Amino acid sequence: MRAIDLITDEIPPLIHTDSGEKALSWMEEFKVSHLPVLKNGNFVGVVSESDILDHLNLDENLDRLFQHLPRPFVSGQAHMYDVIAKMAEFKLSVIPILDQQENYLGCCSVYHVMTLLANTGSIKENGGILVLEMNSIDYQLSQIAQIVESNNARILSVFMTSQQDSNKIDVTLKVNSYDLTSIIRTFERYDYTVKASFLDGHEDEDMQWRYDTLIQYLKL
Repeated sequence: MRAIDLITDEIPPLIHTDSGEKALSWMEEFKVSHLPVLKNGNFVGVVSESDILDHLNLDENLDRLFQHLPRPFVSGQAHMYDVIAKMAEFKLSVIPILDQQENYLGCCSVYHVMTLLANTGSIKENGGILVLEMNSIDYQLSQIAQIVESNNARILSVFMTSQQDSNKIDVTLKVNSYDLTSIIRTFERYDYTVKASFLDGHEDEDMQWRYDTLIQYLKL
């Protein structure tokens, strides 16, 4: 999925002549802490709630409050993962999306991206979750898939995270099977470290509850 497919019409951009007070009001209304700013239809930057609150006179327009604004954005052709990476890098609740000529196309929010990711990332599909710990050089997806498939299951999604100050990684697998015991035993037989496992049912409902709670938090 490309960035242009993530654009939401629910969050309008600010204009450079808008006041700081209006910016804060819109941020509260749309449940975000950042908004794009346009001048004569051109993207000039992103303003944050914290930056506005650093100023005393909120009746002043954004042009007067800020001589320069940061300009984080993504291309409309960027992949959704690049959108997530850019939002994480700049800690943005909203990311502007521009075309190749840097014309403003729209924006998307972290809430919108997370909702789409949840619907496309097998989060809602039935099955179990396994977390494997290994050295990064030992990661072989083909072998991991073979082990899962040898137990009459298949991988629905894979997610990798690096451990801080370590060469180890955590590989999180979502599989379409409730029988994790046989899969775990096979992994251990091949000297894999199974760090954690989660089954559908109460534990999976708890994960869904945590996800729903996070989404509600992002709406606040």
